[in-house]
Amino acid sequence: MKRILRYSVMFLAAIVCSRTYLPAKGNSAGIELVDNVWNMSYTGRPLSSLMKGVSETDFSAPCDMTGGFTVRMDVSLSEPTSERKILEMPGVMEVLLRQHNPLDRNMQNYPAYRMPDGSVPVLEARLWLCQEAGGDTRVMTVGIPLAMLDEPFGKHEIVLTFSGARWTMYVDNMLLDNDFPIGYPEFPNKSSWKIDKAFVTNSELYFPAVVCERGHSADKTIVPVQFWTPPGHNTWVGDVVSIFHEGRYHLFYLYDRRGHQSKFGKGGHYFEHLSTTDFINWTEHEAAVPIDKQWETFGTGTPFVRDGRFCISYGYHTTRIYPYEQTTLPEEHDFLEEYGKTGSFRVSDCDKVPAGSSYSVSDDGVNFRKTGVLFHPCENPSVFTDSTGRLMMYANYASKGTWTSNDLDGGWHCVNKDFPLGGDCTFPFSWNGYDYVIGGFTSLWSKKSGEPDSAYRDLVAEGLDFYDGTGVPTITRIFDGRYVMAGWMWLKAWGGPLVIHELVNLGNGRIGNKWMEELVPETSGSVPHAVKSLSDTLDVPSSFILSFEVIPQENVGGSLTVSFLQEESRGVQDSFVWNLDLSENRASYSTLMSDGSFARQKTLREGVTRSGISLRSDYAVENLAGTDTAFTVRILVNFQDKFDGCVTDAEIAGKRTMLSYREHLEVSRLRLKAENVSVTKISVSPLTGQSSE
Repeated sequence: MKRILRYSVMFLAAIVCSRTYLPAKGNSAGIELVDNVWNMSYTGRPLSSLMKGVSETDFSAPCDMTGGFTVRMDVSLSEPTSERKILEMPGVMEVLLRQHNPLDRNMQNYPAYRMPDGSVPVLEARLWLCQEAGGDTRVMTVGIPLAMLDEPFGKHEIVLTFSGARWTMYVDNMLLDNDFPIGYPEFPNKSSWKIDKAFVTNSELYFPAVVCERGHSADKTIVPVQFWTPPGHNTWVGDVVSIFHEGRYHLFYLYDRRGHQSKFGKGGHYFEHLSTTDFINWTEHEAAVPIDKQWETFGTGTPFVRDGRFCISYGYHTTRIYPYEQTTLPEEHDFLEEYGKTGSFRVSDCDKVPAGSSYSVSDDGVNFRKTGVLFHPCENPSVFTDSTGRLMMYANYASKGTWTSNDLDGGWHCVNKDFPLGGDCTFPFSWNGYDYVIGGFTSLWSKKSGEPDSAYRDLVAEGLDFYDGTGVPTITRIFDGRYVMAGWMWLKAWGGPLVIHELVNLGNGRIGNKWMEELVPETSGSVPHAVKSLSDTLDVPSSFILSFEVIPQENVGGSLTVSFLQEESRGVQDSFVWNLDLSENRASYSTLMSDGSFARQKTLREGVTRSGISLRSDYAVENLAGTDTAFTVRILVNFQDKFDGCVTDAEIAGKRTMLSYREHLEVSRLRLKAENVSVTKISVSPLTGQSSE
């Protein structure tokens, strides 16, 4: 049944209404995902089995756990009325079914998948790990909400594998959750295990772990690009880095589970890889820099080309796991202090835990191999080649300054210890006679090309930045001289959906941003609306694009407010407004108070911050461009259960974008209010596959 849209706008000035509206989008950009089908190589006999009525038995486990182990079992899942341990190895691991709190999104984000009645039954596997023999143990949990399965209550094959570097849950040959261990399980000399026969019919225990290899299926999965997150309930996009190489745009991102809480809170990040030649057809590749060792967790670097080699740099964030003294960093710093340049250390030759900067190399642009070279103590190295061909690096996290070297593998020396001035994960780019450096969530500098680093201006301090809520953005020049900015959006914790915008050159060294037309989400058509009453609101689906034209009055200023509201039964405490104030040439997102008011928000220049992350929900942007004559505003609202709310993306005059995350909010109604401006060409376009009934 089609929803009948009811549209009205409250104005305080004259209103012009038009029947013109945007056409429906017909071609949606999509990512072809790698197959999430895995084959298990059971080459040997199981060490122990529980089947044919046997529910408990003893076994002798090997002393060496570096080879890992695997548990395979046939399970009949059903709705748990209470916590049930369906498999248990005392002091080693357990598998259980339980009901999860539907309001608890911490770490696992289980409520992203709920049963029709709102309940969240989950399957979990807990593993006890000890970092030192005989020491304290910590529990590492992987799990899934049963509602993510096609048949939540039925027969399934569950495979749990501890490989040393990974603790993984497979269900019906699909990898659905994993984590990255620190330490090993300790099996008693005489171990035992048991199953609950009401749920488990057969189970097998293998030492060492079975080999799991990616398989192939006939069906291909293609998903939209903008606001994409990796498949799963607890999977997010972290820091993004990119390069345009030989006609192809490569995007690498730090894969995140649990909002930076994997690997016992140490992150457990590694680089995944997407690419495209046209920004319409995207391909997901195998991980560019996977975690292979327990000591590995990676920090942001950059892709670059040197001497014909396609490389990606990164930092080993080893000091998040081990004390500084147990890593190679003291030796690396001693070399730097003695010789005034960095040395070249090999991971394979290290007596201590490797740390610092390294890189991987690809011969075909798809498959990467780790070089095992430690070339700098920095743990977030931004390596690039400048306009003269010099090999350069901005040192971030655990180091600072601008560095150069003739040899990627070592010999790096500092040429400017005072720049960049700050901003974790800094990236340079040049455009139309200007050089820029962008970094982290809040840093942006600019100078004319050819000027010394001392000429860099702080554009944030001048209110001329183009930050829009994108976290740790990277800038890349692509085909036709266009520039794109890619990053991630902060939701509840570190990591979120992928966001890509196109940059706009505004002249005199100033840059804006707009929606990239190739990536505008597909809609099912636009509906034009006429104003009928000053007191009505517009009913809308939960995911849509609102578009309208604003016509300012000459030398008057004026303002426009769009209120995004929930169902009346849920109140308006989580509702919000997008406000355009032409008298000050600024726009803002604000929480809507119960009395209909909203607070004035700060810009980056004015010091906006929330939980250490700027431009997350309520904030303002200033010095808008293109708003002195008639201009178009587009506002996208995308609600997803995985987000536990909606993300919004406003585009102003095709020259400035603004992102915002609204927790718990599912928009159902709109209200517009204008003063001293006219509004025309109003339309609402439901997002395909996202709309409410």
